[in-house]
Amino acid sequence: MLQVQQLYAGHHAWLLSRLKARLRNTAEAQDVASETFVRVVAASPAAPLREPRAFLTTIAKRLLFTLWRRRELERAYLEALSQRPEELAPSPEERAVLLETLEYIAHALDGLPLKARQAFLLSQVDGLTYQAIADQLGISLSTVRRHMAEGFRRIAIALARQQAGIDALPRD
Repeated sequence: MLQVQQLYAGHHAWLLSRLKARLRNTAEAQDVASETFVRVVAASPAAPLREPRAFLTTIAKRLLFTLWRRRELERAYLEALSQRPEELAPSPEERAVLLETLEYIAHALDGLPLKARQAFLLSQVDGLTYQAIADQLGISLSTVRRHMAEGFRRIAIALARQQAGIDALPRD
């Protein structure tokens, strides 16, 4: 724990300044910096870090990518909603639930290998057939089926956790 305290004392200000420059929002930068150190504590590196700033940068970048992905997901959802007639638009409460559900789904798919995630998105977002996905990704039809089954399994688990009130999302 002493190593984490020293890491925090020696590098928090540096990390925060880098995040402020990137995000241009002090509150968000503070949140990402704090979460970075929470992840460091969770990882609890046993050996002293040779490159602490590189380690912190890697964790912070992953958190930034998650933040940006969430923003893009929300933007795309809100754009799709704006195309609907107003009488069909969901209430603010329904929007919040739908955005949370999309976040759970995105988080569930994050754990998939790249080809599996691509296959799932090509099917569910682009509407491609399994054979077209196999051709596009250069994989077998049975591999596409296996990837799809794993994607649906992960989403089912994530949604069941959401409905049960179990926090399956990371605090990024």
